[in-house]
Amino acid sequence: MRASLIQIAVDEDEPVEARRQRAAALVREQSGSDLVVLPELWTTGAFAFERFAEHAEPLKGPTYETMADAARTAGVWLHAGSLPERDEQGTLYNTSLVFSPSGDLAAAYRKIHRFGFDKGEAVLMGAGDTPVTVALPDTTVGLATCYDLRFPELFRALVDAGAETFVVPAGWPERRRAHWTLLARARAVENQTFVLACGTAGTHAGVPQAGHSIVVDPWGEVVAEAAADEEILTVDIDPGRVAVTREQFPVLKDRVPSLHRPA
Repeated sequence: MRASLIQIAVDEDEPVEARRQRAAALVREQSGSDLVVLPELWTTGAFAFERFAEHAEPLKGPTYETMADAARTAGVWLHAGSLPERDEQGTLYNTSLVFSPSGDLAAAYRKIHRFGFDKGEAVLMGAGDTPVTVALPDTTVGLATCYDLRFPELFRALVDAGAETFVVPAGWPERRRAHWTLLARARAVENQTFVLACGTAGTHAGVPQAGHSIVVDPWGEVVAEAAADEEILTVDIDPGRVAVTREQFPVLKDRVPSLHRPA
């Protein structure tokens, strides 16, 4: 399976619609890939909190329509990163969209863990409450977004739902880049899955972004890693390695689920 992670740069001087069209063009260029991934909140910038409400969209708004067309044109599975979604009641969510090669919506995931510690995203956006997986022809993908990466219980729930590959779009800051790499590898090792983690380049609201999108295999080895600037990271992975790894080293069978249930 060939995956392309589009580590797009977010420049506050670039109009949102211009970046939307540029991202769509980059997706269409990946027609030789099976799966294409964009980062978190690439339309606004993950730290541009004051822009969330201004640029929030209904689920089937302009980003949805543009990305559905790009997926259809390229003939790829597209994880279109996330966007600030506004629901019918006016609540904002950090929502990821996954499209099939026919351009149909295959899954939507509202970010469960909101970053900000009682400010920023944590107070401006509602929280999702449901782990989401989506079945691709070669693997079952579990969806997570940025700050979710710090919460292993979400990834266990995704594994229990059949996930063999985690796709994690992010707007991760440069100052915590070491955590980005460490946590991506940890989630891969403990769950014996592939991790495809796609970050942004550029600077969001004065916060330099880490870039360094990364692909990790089920043993925690880094298959490929981008640098800091805008880049498309393309890698071939064998999803069958997940089953082989779990058979050779069957650590998941020794879990004690009762330890993780409320008393």
